Parts: sequence; structure tokens; C-alpha cells
Amino acid sequence: MAHPQKSRLGRGLGGLISAAKPLAPETFAAGAHIAQAQGFLEIQVHLIEPSPYQARREFAPEQLAELAESIRSEGLLQPVVVRRHGDKFQLIAGERRWRAFQQLKIKAIPARIVEASDASAASIGLIENLQREGLNPIEEAQGFASLLRDFDLTQETAAERVGKSRASVANALRLLSLDAEIQGYIAKNLLSVGHAKILLGVEDEAVRTVLARRVIEEGLSVRLTEKLSRTIKAPGASRSKARRAGLSERDAAAVESIQKRLASHLGARVAVIHTAKRGRIVIEYRGNDDLQRLLEKLGIERADAL
Repeated sequence: MAHPQKSRLGRGLGGLISAAKPLAPETFAAGAHIAQAQGFLEIQVHLIEPSPYQARREFAPEQLAELAESIRSEGLLQPVVVRRHGDKFQLIAGERRWRAFQQLKIKAIPARIVEASDASAASIGLIENLQREGLNPIEEAQGFASLLRDFDLTQETAAERVGKSRASVANALRLLSLDAEIQGYIAKNLLSVGHAKILLGVEDEAVRTVLARRVIEEGLSVRLTEKLSRTIKAPGASRSKARRAGLSERDAAAVESIQKRLASHLGARVAVIHTAKRGRIVIEYRGNDDLQRLLEKLGIERADAL
């Protein structure tokens, strides 16, 4: 039984390519280096350029090498899809296949030439990548963002074009609100989308980054990450307590800033209780391992007895 999401994507891709009008060989002037071949055309590889709407940012060398070897031994099972672009052609789908042909130094590649708008070309390319499961979560989100930004589509319209639910598109786009460092961790599969959802709930950017690093260093599960995130004090709480202690607005803001910096540095929940004459700093930890980690952060000798 076909996976529902795959079937939906397949219908979307098939519909978009069917709607793209194929161009006959006679459409092009002599010397365009196009040859008829079994229902499709062969185009000189050097006349094809990548799509500016390509969602994939990284092409793993080892995967390209495997694809190239497969093409060398079995041939190309599926032609690339291109559209006319000035005196050349622009890829709509099949950049990895095109790159593999370059590696193999094969001069011509089987292609299907269609007429397609920019929006249709971007949608077809994104759907193909989604079908092949080759995009990491950040590349997928950037692909959706391109559809919204470059073609003025709504989330609902973009979702329809790629055969996904609007909620899926909205959740993917939220990942782009994370800072670049955390996006990099997600793109490299060091953090899962589940971890990302927890991090999105941490308002303070510095604390969020420290938490992300700790998740990776300690290999924390999504469940443990959620528990840890709950220990982070909500923004503004320290300022409210400071005001109740009779501090001025300026001093209350200073206390809150100190608390945030300590929490960020230690990767732990910290409370700064301050008055004009005295105060205390409370650092929370979870278990002996967490205590040892904090001691090392503070430059204190490990408590080996614990």
C-alpha cells in the first residue's frame, strides 16, 4: 500500500509536469545541440544550468559518486526535466543526475523540455526533492519560504502545490526563526525536528543556543530536552520579583540581565535574588552528572565523592 503522503506528492508532481507543455525539437534553431531519443531529447550537458530555486543546498560527494556509478552500469532510468532559458536550458528536476553526468564526462543527457512558469518550476523541483527524501528539514523549510517569498503564495497555496498540509508547511517555516547555529545543527541531523520544536519554546536566544549545544553534547532525547527546557525561568519573572523587593526599574532590569547571562553561561536555571544590602544566587541542577558539569563550568574541582 502506498504511503498517503507519497501518493499525494506523486499526484502533485504528475499534475504539474503534465500541465507544463512539452516543446517539440523543431521549436529550436539549428545548432542547439538537441537530438531526438526515444520519446525525449538529448541535450548537451554544458547547455544546462542549475535552477535558482533549487532547495537542496548540499550534494554529498559520496552519494553523487554512487549515482554516477549506477548510471555508468545501468544507464539513466529517468530523464531530467528542463525549460528553455535564453540560449540555454534551466533545470527543473534532476540536478543530481545532471551533476553525475558531468562527473562521468558524458556530453549529452536525456531530457524532457517543457514550458513552465517560475512558480511551477520551483514547485516541481521541490516536490521531486521531497519525494526522494533528499532534503534536510532546513532545506525543506527554505524551499517553502522561496515559494512564499518569490511567488507571493500563501501557505495554503504553497501546501496545495507540493501536496502537503498547511500545518506541515507552517511548522517547517517556524524552523527558520531559529538562529543560524541551531539551523546548522538541524541541517546536519545533530538535532531532530522534535528537538527544534522544544527549542522554539525557549524565548531567550542565548539560553536556547546553550540548551541546543547541551542536547548535542549529552545526547539528550526530545523528552529530556523538554524537561530541561521547563527549568528555564520565564522572561520577566526575575524583574517582577526584583520590583516586589523594592528595586528601581533600572536595577530590576540589571538583575534580570545578570540572571540571563548566568543561565546562558551555565546552561541551567538560575535565580538572582538581590536587595540593597544582601542577596543570593541559586543554581538548579538535575542529578550528580549535572552537578559535576556545573562545577567544571565554574572551575571547581570535581566532587568525586558524589
